[in-house]
Amino acid sequence: ILFPHNRCNCRCLMCDIWKIRQVREITAEDLRPHMDSLRTLTVRWVVFSGGEPLMHSDLISLARLCRGEGIGLTLLTAGLLLERNAENVAGWIDDVIVSIDGPPEVHDAIRAVPGAFARLARGIHALRKLRPQMPVHGRCTVQKSNFRHLRNTGRAARELDLNSISFLAADVTSEAFNRSSGWALEHQSRIALDASEVQAIDFEVSALVSEYQQDIESGFISESPDKLRRIVSHFRA
Repeated sequence: ILFPHNRCNCRCLMCDIWKIRQVREITAEDLRPHMDSLRTLTVRWVVFSGGEPLMHSDLISLARLCRGEGIGLTLLTAGLLLERNAENVAGWIDDVIVSIDGPPEVHDAIRAVPGAFARLARGIHALRKLRPQMPVHGRCTVQKSNFRHLRNTGRAARELDLNSISFLAADVTSEAFNRSSGWALEHQSRIALDASEVQAIDFEVSALVSEYQQDIESGFISESPDKLRRIVSHFRA
C-alpha cells in the first residue's frame, strides 16, 4: 500500500485527514530507489490509498514505474476527481475501489461535500465509457449517520453500476486517519452506535441479509451473512 498524497478533498465525519494543511506526496524520484526492494520482495500488486490519490500532481508517474515491473494497481478513491482523471485511470489502473456512504443525500452529508454522490456517479460513468469492463467496487463504512440505510446503500451501489459493495464498521479507537492521539470518548460517540441503536442496526443487517440473499450469493455484496452480523457485534461490544 502506497499513500501518494497526504491530503483529501472530502471532510468526512469519521476521518481527520481533511484537517491536514501541509501538502506532502511521493514523487517518482522518491519511489524509484525502492524498486529494487519491490523486486526482491516479488511485489505483485500495489494499492494507491490516501488521503486522496487523485490529488497527486502526477500519479501516473508512479503508476508507470509500477507497471514497468509488471505490478498490478488498485486505486482507492472518494471519486470526486474521477471524472477529470478518467482517461488516466482507465489507462493505467487495474481496478478501482470507491467510497460510498449511502444513498445520495446520506453520502453527501457524511462527506460534507454537496453533490459528492453525483460527482462520483459521473466519474464511474466516464470510466465505463472508456473501459466498460473495468472493475469498480464500493466500500461503505458503517457508522451512526448511515447504519439505518444499509439496504438503500446496496440499491445505490446498483445505481452506480458497481461490480460489488462491501460493508465494514467504522474505526473510532485507533490513531489512523490523522488521529495522532486518538479520539476522545465524546468524539467517538458521534460515530459509534450507542446501546439504544444496536437493536436498530441488528434489524437493518438482518433485513439486508434477507432481502439481498441473491446479491450475497453472487458476490455483489462481498461479505457473508456471518461477516455482516459481525458489524452488529462490533458496535454491541
